[in-house]
Formats: sequence, C-alpha cells, structure tokens
Amino acid sequence: MFIDQADIHVHGGRGGNGIISFSSNRYRRRGGAGGGSGGSGGAVILRAEAGISTLYRFQSDTIFRGKPGSNGGNNNKKGAQGKDTIISVPIGTLVFDRSSGRQITDLSSAGDEVVVARGGEGGRGNKSFTTSARQAPRICERGAKPQSNVLRLELKILADAGIIGRPNAGKSSLISLISGKQAKVADYPFTTTIPNIGVVNVDHIHQFVIVDVPGLVEGAHAGKGLGDRFLKHIERTRVLVHMVDLARAQEQDPLQAYEEINKELAAFNPRLAERRQLVVGNKIDLVEDNALETLVARFAKNGIQLLPTSVITGRGIPQLITKIHHLLQETTMHKAKTAVPWRVYRYSDKASFSVRREGDVFILRGEAVEQLVQKLVLDSEDAWEYLGGRLEKMGVVRELVRCGITEGDLLRIGDVELEFRD
Repeated sequence: MFIDQADIHVHGGRGGNGIISFSSNRYRRRGGAGGGSGGSGGAVILRAEAGISTLYRFQSDTIFRGKPGSNGGNNNKKGAQGKDTIISVPIGTLVFDRSSGRQITDLSSAGDEVVVARGGEGGRGNKSFTTSARQAPRICERGAKPQSNVLRLELKILADAGIIGRPNAGKSSLISLISGKQAKVADYPFTTTIPNIGVVNVDHIHQFVIVDVPGLVEGAHAGKGLGDRFLKHIERTRVLVHMVDLARAQEQDPLQAYEEINKELAAFNPRLAERRQLVVGNKIDLVEDNALETLVARFAKNGIQLLPTSVITGRGIPQLITKIHHLLQETTMHKAKTAVPWRVYRYSDKASFSVRREGDVFILRGEAVEQLVQKLVLDSEDAWEYLGGRLEKMGVVRELVRCGITEGDLLRIGDVELEFRD
C-alpha cells in the first residue's frame, strides 16, 4: 500500500534526576556532597533512508519517545544519557509542525536527519551546588521535561521525469512498457490511485527514474479526484512527459485536454507550468494517418511539437525514451537543499519576568524563574535558601515586594504554588 501522508506524536526522553548524597569511606562516615547529576533524555530523530518507499508504518505506529536519562548516583556518579530514538522515513519526506503548518525540514537525500523532539536536561545533584561556604548542601534538581511535538509527514516522490495527463491517456501502460514496472491498468477513470515509479534503461549505461501520476481532471489543483495530493509528486521532477489521448479526439479534443492540464499545473504551482515538457500523443494505432497529420499540425500551429506514439504497438517508444534522456541532459538539476537539524532560533530574554496579582495570589511568569522552580526539589532548608538567593539576584524579590507581597502570601510560579518567605 502506498501512503504519502501521516501524523505522528514525538516526545523526547525526560532528564534524569540529580540526587542528594554524601561521600563516605572507612575513615570518614560523612564527608562532603557526592550526589551525581542525572543524564539528559534521548531525542527523537527522523532520518531519510533509501529502500523505504512509503509512510505506511505510520498508519499504526504513531507515538515515538526518546529514552529517559538515568538518575545520578553516589560518589558524584552522573546518570547515563537516554538513548535517542531514530525513525527511518523515505527520501523525499517533508516534515511539518501540524499545529502551525510550518515546514520544519525537507529530507531530500539519503542520510538527512532532523531532531524533532529534544530530550530534557538532567537535574543537578548536590555536588553541583557546593561552594566554599556550602560544602554539604541538601539541594538537588529534578530532570527537565522534554520537548513534545505533533508532526505531519508528507512524501514527495523524487523522480527525473513525471508522466501527466487525463485519465486513460495511457500513462500506466507507458511506464509498464518502458521500465518493466507492472502498473495496474484498466479502461476506466482513475485506474491509477497511487503513483507508479520505474527505472528506464536508455542504452545499458544511462538510466532515469520516471513516475506516472494518477489521471488529472479539471479542478485537480483544488483536490478534485485527490488531484492536489497527486500533483505534489511531480513538483520534484525535472521534466514532464505530457500524454494526450489521440484516439478519442471526437469525445475530448486532445489540444483542449493538454491546455486544461497545464492550467491545473499553474493553479497548483506556477513553477510547474514553466517546467520543460515533452508532449506525447498516444494510441496512434487507433487513428487514421490523415487524422494524425491534422492533429500534429494543430499542435504545431500552437507552437507545440507532438510526438506520435503507440504503447500497444511500440511505435515511437524508442524515440520517446531518447528524447526524455536528452531533455534531462539539457535540464539543470536544482540542487536539493540539505536538511539540517531543526533548531528554532528566536529571541528569548530568559532573565525577564512579570508579576501579576489576582486577589490574594501573586503570579510570577518568566522562562528562567519557571524552570528554576520546576526543577528544584524544595524539601530542605538548604533548597529554600538557594531559591531565595537566586530570586534575590534576579531582582524578583524586590519586584514582588514593590507589588505588595508579604510573608505568608501565596506565590504561583508557573504550575508551582509556594508560600512567600521574606
């Protein structure tokens, strides 16, 4: 089954906790602080790999987590870092943040990878809080929460040439003939419901990859007949092979069909309408010679060179393969942008904070102070003194007093509620 779109949930691993411990040996029952820090949690990474052609696995596997970091140990032993979770995806996978629709990256080459959920930092053990005046502090931190994201994955097939045209123009039959790809073929609209990919051998030395896109109809760019999902697969092709059905000229004018498809290309992506095209007239085995000459002349009058072919008899097919190959050689391949690990660079004044009063509750907001309280384990007098000192240095206490806080008032910092101590 071909699946070209999927949603997944990714969660980094939580950081390990730091611990409170004191060094000891046979000569010294209780020495200085020796509590180790926790290890950082593992990340979730998407990696493009050859040999994977669909997003099928994500129909059932939708949640991925990095491994949590281990807690710190005695004698300043640092906890092990959580193992990263690496998710293999097909080459050509686009990664989007589902909530905002923002594109995160384009995994366009084998080996490209992107970090989509970072693990939380490990909490510090009491060894990290020692100073010259505080040799045995009873202070430690919890591991930080990891990143979590909901992603949309979309697959865009990478191919040298894309075959386009209306339903039943002969696209699937052509790809079966020139590449050995056994595409599904039948005489009714929308036989092809998935793109077919084949490799064409030109001269036993050169090859090119070709994809046929399910038949396009008027309104395809807006999603009619799933056209918008099919059209995206030809955005990465270098040239287009535009097939028209010459055998049904009385039912559907081939020139009109050609123009309608090009309008759909332009409506979906204006750059697609500018892509080099090789126009192929198929089913000439069903067309009288004089009628064929008339059709070729009509296209020529509009500046279009029509290549007559028959997939059934093979007439014109060798010339078609050669022309596609030459057109590819003439076309400069735009170098794919290399994917880089996802980092969102934005200005963030971590030291800033705000105080708001709601009744008897003082609400303190700010990235640095919220992280400080979230991680700190406030179960000892040492920890409370450390917190008070940090808030004093950051100017938080001064601002709280200015806003009218007094001893015993309730202070809310992020999701944590504390009793203010002067």
